[in-house]
Amino acid sequence: MSARSAPAAERNAEPIAQVLDRHAPETGRALELASGTGQHAAAFARRYPGLDWQPTDADPAALPDIRAWTEGCANIRAPAHLDAARPGWAARWSGFDLVLLVNLLHLISDTDAGTVLTEAAHALGPGGRFVLYGPFRRDGRLVSAGDARFDAALRARDPAIGYKDVEAVEDRLRAGGLVLCERVGMPADNLLLVAARPLFAARPEPG
Repeated sequence: MSARSAPAAERNAEPIAQVLDRHAPETGRALELASGTGQHAAAFARRYPGLDWQPTDADPAALPDIRAWTEGCANIRAPAHLDAARPGWAARWSGFDLVLLVNLLHLISDTDAGTVLTEAAHALGPGGRFVLYGPFRRDGRLVSAGDARFDAALRARDPAIGYKDVEAVEDRLRAGGLVLCERVGMPADNLLLVAARPLFAARPEPG
């Protein structure tokens, strides 16, 4: 296989899948944002054969790698170009039963991260789950020396990017109409968040 390989994707696929085992529907439509090399798309589409898996990425140059990794997988669609930080994309990409995002928020600005979270929430159909993995600040603090070094390196490259506060991310998901289901500690001090769109919209309180 000539496709690019990301060591981090190889390491974290199984820990992420162990949480997906609890939350992924048996059947339905799955959307992966920022698929990167396509390793996760290949692993998870094969692990959950009842899901119709749609990998996407903002970089058109990533699409050939995704195709190479997912070749021969019957329940995966051709990778599509999708910039998850562009407002309004959920108007076209909607009704999904699962949306997955791995290791993106710390690489983009706060504004772009807010757009990603809002649009991902809107892309879910009733009962759909949003699964978000990555490194975060907790209560405004970095939890390890390795996180501090990585965050500093990111901000030295671009002051607008870096680790996001997990509490602010959760608030943004709630503002998008989602209910927080689980916050899971993961290897390498990462976190995995699971949020769901309720099956029924909340009724307004009587006046």
